[in-house]
Amino acid sequence: MTETVQVIETERPPAPVQTQSFRLTRPSIVGPDIPSSPYPIHLSGPVQRGFGRGSKDLGCPTANLPDDALPAMSNVVKSGVYYGYAKISPVEGLESMLSDVDTNVLPMVMSLGWNPFYKNERMTAEIHIMHDFKSDFYGHDMKVLVLGYIRPELDYTSREALIDDIETDKRVALQSLNRPGYQKFATDPFFTD
Repeated sequence: MTETVQVIETERPPAPVQTQSFRLTRPSIVGPDIPSSPYPIHLSGPVQRGFGRGSKDLGCPTANLPDDALPAMSNVVKSGVYYGYAKISPVEGLESMLSDVDTNVLPMVMSLGWNPFYKNERMTAEIHIMHDFKSDFYGHDMKVLVLGYIRPELDYTSREALIDDIETDKRVALQSLNRPGYQKFATDPFFTD
């Protein structure tokens, strides 16, 4: 049974430090066979510039939602790593180098929280869409359908340990989405409205 925790985090809470034993006990699939409350969670907004760490420091480019999109999720779940689907839609009048494949509904993994390794002063929602985009898409619209929870937000003793967990998060997200109860959300009307 999924437990929903209502939190409105206004200050950066302490995060447990990731340990080797945690890494060794991570499941390859998370969540029930079909999303259950509070999922799905619908988020949307123009893609914002973040801290620039995803691509440069971690090898995991992210698309950030604006702060006003966060309460739809942060009011019903705790900080942590989540999975689901995302879609980028070009905005008329903005230059776009997006291909047709770039604008498909694609699997995503998302960090909602304070990024304790980097000591963020505010909560962010950073979405890694699992696709190789050839260009940036700042300012274009992004819709995100969050379908499940992977793990709590953690602090790390090294950048390498953080990168290892991010790679595991990606594999867990893909395997968790590869179930019929989740695959059907790739064609959810939310992405075409």
